[in-house]
Amino acid sequence: MVSGAQGGRLEELAAEFSHIERALGDPAALANPAEYTRLTRRHRELTPVVTLHRERAEVLGALAQARELLADPELRELAAGEVESLTARLAELDAELEVLLLPTDPDDARDVILELRAGAGGAEAGLFAVDLLRMYTRYAEGAGLKLNVLEASESDLGGASRVVAEVTGDYSFRALKWERGVHRVQRVPATESQGRIHTSTVTVAVLPQVEASEVTLDLSEVRIDVFRSQGAGGQGVNTTDSAVRAVYRAGTPDEIVVVCQDGRSQIKNREKALQVLSARLAERERAAREAKERQTRAAQVGTGERSEKIRTYNYPQNRVTDHRLEGEVKNFALDSVVAGGLAPVVAALARQERERQLLDLAEAPDGAA
Repeated sequence: MVSGAQGGRLEELAAEFSHIERALGDPAALANPAEYTRLTRRHRELTPVVTLHRERAEVLGALAQARELLADPELRELAAGEVESLTARLAELDAELEVLLLPTDPDDARDVILELRAGAGGAEAGLFAVDLLRMYTRYAEGAGLKLNVLEASESDLGGASRVVAEVTGDYSFRALKWERGVHRVQRVPATESQGRIHTSTVTVAVLPQVEASEVTLDLSEVRIDVFRSQGAGGQGVNTTDSAVRAVYRAGTPDEIVVVCQDGRSQIKNREKALQVLSARLAERERAAREAKERQTRAAQVGTGERSEKIRTYNYPQNRVTDHRLEGEVKNFALDSVVAGGLAPVVAALARQERERQLLDLAEAPDGAA
């Protein structure tokens, strides 16, 4: 049953939805692309909950009418069946709305900086990094997102020791946030002459992009270097000094180095490098804040973190296992996943998170939720 507080929240969201619909019909919104994008994104976000809220209001009205008819001897039997049907539908709507009203990640709608770093395993780890990049590229395409590589450091045998990419499109962070952590692969490397299975790892970071106003970046602390682009990239990639290296607080423990050589425009590469740098600074601030919060409550609830692997890709058994899930639901067909079929994995993780939130809500003292 939707509580009084939830009912009030639904009314607020419905009012916001109506306001957005009016705003989208205003020519002034079309004249401001950034504002129009924000409004349409929020409109899409609110549509499911407002649609269910409106249906719930209709069901409540019909249920009230059906209950009135119970007093009529001639219509009592028909009305009783209608009451039963409407009551069941109301329960379904309340359950769906309860899930939709759960707190959402404020970063879900943001674009993403995706970083892959080869870990243990030498050349094989670099090859696995390229495989993961291919997987994410196909997954992004299927989700209507765009993945663009900003920097890639080649390693032996055609692998990559490090890759930095930008993922843009509606709810990029929501689509990729579950990928953060250590990915482990078990397979026979191309260089293995005796058919032995090796284990290698790649670390994946998913950083939500931030607006310039959201992070303090003192450009006086940033050194910008310009150099000639290297690697594949089409004709002219090595003919102009367009690549940009941004170094934050060079030579200090806080140093951050960002390289961008995606485009031929030095200005565009500089903008991208500063965007990545801002995202890393925001992530560093978030991590420091969360570490402090964990330290204050560790004695009571523990860290709740998994510093070890989050997922294993077992090629001999054609199986991907996500270690954050439990039971058989944690296993997926490897050939499908590496071909970009990450959606079932993401859905399972999101479903588990919603179930945890609902459990916390049910166990919270009255009024604490």
